[in-house]
Amino acid sequence: MKNMKLGSSGLSVPVIAVGCMRLNRIETSTAEKLLQKALDLGLNFFDHADIYGAGACEEAFAEAVHMSPAVREKLIIQSKCGVRPGMYDFSKEHILEAVDGSLSRLKTDYLDVLLLHRPDALCEPEEVAEAFDELEKSGKVRHFGVSNMKPMQIELLKRAVRQPLIVDQLQFGIAHAGLITNSLHVNMEDDGANDRSGSALDYFRLHDITMQAWSPLQYGYFGGSILDSPKYVKLNDKLEEIADRYDVDKSTIAFAWILRHPAGIQPITGTMNLMHLADCAAAADITLTRREWYSLYCAAGNILP
Repeated sequence: MKNMKLGSSGLSVPVIAVGCMRLNRIETSTAEKLLQKALDLGLNFFDHADIYGAGACEEAFAEAVHMSPAVREKLIIQSKCGVRPGMYDFSKEHILEAVDGSLSRLKTDYLDVLLLHRPDALCEPEEVAEAFDELEKSGKVRHFGVSNMKPMQIELLKRAVRQPLIVDQLQFGIAHAGLITNSLHVNMEDDGANDRSGSALDYFRLHDITMQAWSPLQYGYFGGSILDSPKYVKLNDKLEEIADRYDVDKSTIAFAWILRHPAGIQPITGTMNLMHLADCAAAADITLTRREWYSLYCAAGNILP
């Protein structure tokens, strides 16, 4: 498995991360096989959030991976906090409590990475900074980042937070490619020119922040998978054409499309299927040509101005 540097940190991670949002929906025996398969593939970076299964996914992970000090040394664990029922909460008190909860459920003493999960409209950067300082000093968290934030929201946090913010996790994929579209439709008067991200991809490249792509095979907001979807017939035909060329699965090519971007985007899997996980991992060994990359972008219904 190819590795990459995570943001401005010295942390070396696989170019593909394993998402654990659905881990509580499968039997423990199946989860054991899935996590072992991930490790066998070199996928030792696992993405969590305290909101996933209301904490049950973190518990299921610790049980299925048979967490111990020896096992922990082999893993890179990321979790997120800040989402609460009916609200978002970046208060110092909640961040500290949330991290303690995740550590307890994961049966570990530290998180490799902690992300703030979606923007909190009532966020006070100085309070976040106090929480981060305590977590870093105690050794409970080694690296920090955010998710679903615009560049200016990150800049606001950076005014108070001392630690580098090395990650921003955003939804991205062939069928959710607004981050690409608005950069191509510069000064146009069409919908594609709408900049909903604050030129995030350019910002990340300028500031050495890794963008992680969640739901890379989804369209809309959990609208469904693009694979074999009647909504994306042309895209599936093009995926199959290119997949046949490389002798891989269509999902492999969809992941390779993300990895081809020079921003160094790290896609996050969401599958609980061992074969599908292996297909996703295979993308690390494929570099699409420029023509292939653009043909997939257009086949998804995106327009080149």
